[in-house]
Amino acid sequence: MWKDYSKSYIKNNRASSLSIMAAALVATMFLSLLCSIAYNFWIYEVEKIVLEEGDWQGRIVCNKADADILTMIDQFANVEKAVIEEGLSEQGQAVVDIYFHNARSIYRDMPLISEQLGLDETAIQYHSLLLSRYFIHDPEDDTPPLLLALYLSILLIVALSLVLVIRGSFELSMNARIHQFGIFSSIGATPKQVRNCLLQEAVALSIAPMALGSLFGIFISYGCIEAINIFASDVSKRHKAVFHYSPSILAFTILISFLTVLCSAWIPARRLSRMTPLEAIRNTGGFLLKKKKHSRILSALFGIKGELAGNALKAQKKYLMISTLSLLLSFLGFSIMLAYTTLADISTRYTYFERYQDAWDIMITLKNTQLSDFGLINKLQDISNIQDAALYQKAEAVTFLPEGSQSDELSSLGGLASVAGTKKADGQFQVSVPIVILDDTSFLNFCSQIGVPSSLDGAIVYNQIWDSKNSNFRYKKYVPFVKEDGQATILYKNDKRAEIPVLSYTQEVPVLREEYENYALVHFIPLTMWNKALAEVCEAGSDSYIRILSNAAVSLADLDSLEKEALQLVREYKTESENRIRERRSNDQLIFGLKAVLGSFCVLLAIIGIANVFSNSLGFIRQRRREFARYRSIGLTPREMREILCIEAFAIAGKPLLITLPLTVLFVQFAVTASYLEPMVFWNEAPILPVLIFAAAIVLFVALAYYIGGKRLLRCDLNEILRNDALV
Repeated sequence: MWKDYSKSYIKNNRASSLSIMAAALVATMFLSLLCSIAYNFWIYEVEKIVLEEGDWQGRIVCNKADADILTMIDQFANVEKAVIEEGLSEQGQAVVDIYFHNARSIYRDMPLISEQLGLDETAIQYHSLLLSRYFIHDPEDDTPPLLLALYLSILLIVALSLVLVIRGSFELSMNARIHQFGIFSSIGATPKQVRNCLLQEAVALSIAPMALGSLFGIFISYGCIEAINIFASDVSKRHKAVFHYSPSILAFTILISFLTVLCSAWIPARRLSRMTPLEAIRNTGGFLLKKKKHSRILSALFGIKGELAGNALKAQKKYLMISTLSLLLSFLGFSIMLAYTTLADISTRYTYFERYQDAWDIMITLKNTQLSDFGLINKLQDISNIQDAALYQKAEAVTFLPEGSQSDELSSLGGLASVAGTKKADGQFQVSVPIVILDDTSFLNFCSQIGVPSSLDGAIVYNQIWDSKNSNFRYKKYVPFVKEDGQATILYKNDKRAEIPVLSYTQEVPVLREEYENYALVHFIPLTMWNKALAEVCEAGSDSYIRILSNAAVSLADLDSLEKEALQLVREYKTESENRIRERRSNDQLIFGLKAVLGSFCVLLAIIGIANVFSNSLGFIRQRRREFARYRSIGLTPREMREILCIEAFAIAGKPLLITLPLTVLFVQFAVTASYLEPMVFWNEAPILPVLIFAAAIVLFVALAYYIGGKRLLRCDLNEILRNDALV
């Protein structure tokens, strides 16, 4: 009987059934997308770690490297293989990488292996980062494993949110049948039979949508991975992501989707089955409007029709909660995301690309290379398309300044004593001295740039300090750091000292792509002077840098060719290179990709809200027939009833927009103030059009939902409904 009844109801109430199927489809698609994306991100993170650090799981450092060590390690049953790492092994010492069949016992097996080899636990190393990605953690580590807990928490939150979404669709369908089930209960149907009937209908309606939703989620996640690869194609040091999927992920997705749908249906089914037959029979399926509550805003704007629309919205408040929240979060997230990415783009452009666009075209980093190792600058200058090139290295030292050596401008601002973190001892201030070691040719060019007699027997001091009291980090003002009467600077490093003659003080810097410290006394020193006086005192950084500026405006192809030609000159060194135009395009693509990913998420949130609006507008048709029949009985025309539905649609779509706009403006105001940008700089590039298009799309689809629902509602014979209360 119940099976035939369920089939009959599903067949004769397609709108309600489609609402449930659509909710199940969207919910499963979201869960499938979330599981698939999380799985691919996990795979990508593991691949990245393996590429950068290797796939070893445990490592032992021993004093000798012979075959016996590997044999002894291989004797352990859980050891898959042991390999000597030649690149890390030194004379008289071996580094052995160990791989396990079951890595989960690594924290128990590694101490046993070291004990068998006669080593203590200090010889053991664990690939903790890689192991943590496989959710293997040191049992003695008090820090809890957060990655799995975070993923499960996100999955639980999403599942609970989707329960609320789908529950609304089930509840609408079930509420329309309270009167029917009351009659069934009065003739002997038990609560368990009623509940099982409703759950069987839910499962029957959801099986096909769950299968399709799982496939849609997989396809969307594949598209997301490919989109990320396209957007990040020019990002350096990034390996291409390859889409992965596993049958276990599919099984898990279907299981969690089934539980979500079942829970969504069980909540209203349980409530309905617990109603007494009398309560169910007396229920008319209409709204329970609360006469004491008035919709002041809608009443003031639209009169009695606004009051009726407001009362109807209050009756649907529980069912529209998900719609309101989803539309609010989607529009708020979309607006703030666009505002944030626009601010980030402006900031990066102002502080990096536009600031240094005339300083460099190609930057090459020579890894673990000292400037004195080779003479390269002349070869670079011989390349026809290079206007200028500089070779430099960086070092650090400190100096001590008497209080009287500060400039008058700095003293008037409070002096070094007012600078946070400045140390003072014996009446002198300790000041950081960043050292830029230029090749001799570039240093002599710098002397010509500032009008100083060419010499390689001293340093040029960048005599500026940031006036943080009268300017901000975005638009910095500077004052002289020291009085320009010093003939030499005494530099200290590691209890050693060296006295460096000062050729000149300047407020200019060489044409380099470098950001200098705000409260430091930067010294520019030629390579000859470094080798002569400072090489034994200070230790230079491990890397050297080549800055290349091309002849004129060039295209990406020109810079690619120039970069390739320059790299040929240093092919025997380990290098990293940057191309100004490619870096700019890469930055633009990353920002566009961020907008696309976050924007897609906002669109999906909006789809949830709009789907819920469609579900409500179509699912409430039967219940609202009696409501609109009463409106007809008191003299309202079809046009006036359509206006009531329009007011409802206006309120549903307008509420999230009206809440979001002031919040977005406040966020923009705060962000612009915090970043010290001129407000008009942002508003000239503000993403107003995309925000308006997104808002218009929300309004359009909500209006479409109410148009379809209203058209079906008003097509009914409302006069007949007041007289007819038969079973559907």
